[in-house]
Amino acid sequence: MRAAVVLATVASVHAQQLYISTTGYTDRPQCTQPPSTPDYRFEAFSFTQNETVRHAIPVPTPTTTHTYGPGYDKAYEKLGTTLATTTWGSWLPGETSISATDTEDQYGQAAWSSLWEEASLVNYTSVGLYTTTVSPTPVPSSELVLPPRDYFGPTDCYDFPEDFLFGVAASAAQIEGAIALEGRGPTLMEKLIQDDRPKNYVTNENYYLYKQDLRRLAAIGVKYYSFSIPWSRILPFTVPGSPVNEEAIKHYDDLINYALDLGMVPVVTMLHFDSPLYFLRDTNIAATPDIGYNNGGYWHPEFVDAFVNYGKILFTHFADRVPVWTTFNEPLLYAFNFTGIDNVVKAHAELYHYYHDVLGGTGKIGFKLNDNFGVPKNPENKTDVDAANRFNEMQLGGFANPLCLGEQYPKSLLDTLPGAEPLSKKELKYVGNTTDFFGIDPYTATVITVPADGISSCAKQNLTTNALYPYCVTQELTNVYGWDIGYRSESYVYITPTYLRSYLSYLWNTWRKPVLIGEFGFPVYDESTRELADQLFDSPRSAYYLSYLSEMLKAIWEDGVHVLGAFAWSFMDNWEFGDYASQFGVQVVNRTTQERVFKKSFFDLVDFVGARNGLGYRH
Repeated sequence: MRAAVVLATVASVHAQQLYISTTGYTDRPQCTQPPSTPDYRFEAFSFTQNETVRHAIPVPTPTTTHTYGPGYDKAYEKLGTTLATTTWGSWLPGETSISATDTEDQYGQAAWSSLWEEASLVNYTSVGLYTTTVSPTPVPSSELVLPPRDYFGPTDCYDFPEDFLFGVAASAAQIEGAIALEGRGPTLMEKLIQDDRPKNYVTNENYYLYKQDLRRLAAIGVKYYSFSIPWSRILPFTVPGSPVNEEAIKHYDDLINYALDLGMVPVVTMLHFDSPLYFLRDTNIAATPDIGYNNGGYWHPEFVDAFVNYGKILFTHFADRVPVWTTFNEPLLYAFNFTGIDNVVKAHAELYHYYHDVLGGTGKIGFKLNDNFGVPKNPENKTDVDAANRFNEMQLGGFANPLCLGEQYPKSLLDTLPGAEPLSKKELKYVGNTTDFFGIDPYTATVITVPADGISSCAKQNLTTNALYPYCVTQELTNVYGWDIGYRSESYVYITPTYLRSYLSYLWNTWRKPVLIGEFGFPVYDESTRELADQLFDSPRSAYYLSYLSEMLKAIWEDGVHVLGAFAWSFMDNWEFGDYASQFGVQVVNRTTQERVFKKSFFDLVDFVGARNGLGYRH
């Protein structure tokens, strides 16, 4: 298959760079003139100002308006169905469910409250600091002074293409809070953590603080804001024909408009792990998956029609102002089984056709996948190369083969997952070439080897009998000489910029779509335990971002890879699925006051891109 051939080539070339046996010190090609004899001398000493005070450059106020699809009235005509809207109250245990009297209405307040009663949340007793939208205030200039530079920095001479999309990202479940307020229905995220770890009930209260958050981003110079809209906030009852939450539509309408007023560009993800609980209420949420880590309900027989309906409603209201859409975030992690993968492919393709063929949308629509790039531990060993091919193919090919190329599901998936069936010729034709970009979250890399008992025997088992199933390869974090593959973070992320360059080449040449980096970021080790000043001076995160961006530039200009853009994760420390210690943010968040403070890496990140904005190769 094309994927296997390209990966083997990329991995081998990259490995030669790493493993060629050599001796001697590092070359310094930039030092073309030998040093002269030092001129030792005495001079009068005085203290000097070593730092030039610089301020962040805000996003300029827009002077033009762009549209990417029909406005609401025309989009509503194309929808071909009637949308009923309503509002619900808020829920606290034992309150709204008792006072509601509309028990005969299947979509009334009583029915809405019963959704939360059935959800049976753990220790949900209160809301956060805010219950209404907070008016923004100007960001003081004192907060926008750039920090001292690190001594070593990038030495590249490339600039980003003019159409490169640079911004920051976050997801609703991890920052919004307000889970049972203003009509939002319950999701899987409220059931994900059943022990004493932090829940998603309050998080960063971005649902009410979004204007201040956006104003901070614009003030520091961020152009693109990537966020997700919770399905259950738009459609608390999930299914087609159920009423749309009027308060939710107004909320995201205002969010999008406010971003545009600031000169920013909104990027929307439809589903970022927060599946409506509707798809899971009659099942064992903790059941062992065939693939992925959690049961997202994608396998449900009603899922495709319901998701497509939800996507059409988002398009109807917001397609005129949103130029970039992502249908699914990292769907493999919550696919649960082969049916989940198959449903994601078909739902995505249907929305792609609707957006471009029915609405005439002129923006971009795609998907976003997860995969810590698998590289062979010994690239001279064919079995390791084959194992790396299998690992990447199984993580990516189930979605990318049909959607990018109109090609069949990978043989590795079809031969491994229970109930797997190939797509028909008619289905392949319909789903083929239905993405405008290949979204990827390339946080780090992983070293792949063949397990002791081989791949084939593992592929015949399941996760209960073999912990390596379904990938059936060994994932390691050291290279063939025993060195870590990069500087380690608080969690799974290692700083692996050169692997990123290989990865971008692999994706572009295998699936032949522009690559959009939907997330990349680094949680500094033990950061959450440090004093505030030490958290803010986060040089390891700066090293991560600047090295990754430098390798993106090399991939663009030297390797011919179309990298469409990159969004840093996350624009502030957030809820990491039961954890606040793994801080991926470029802003610190005070969990008591909800105050946000810029970290050094945020300034470094924006400054790096701003200095390389749209000029090609700088001589």
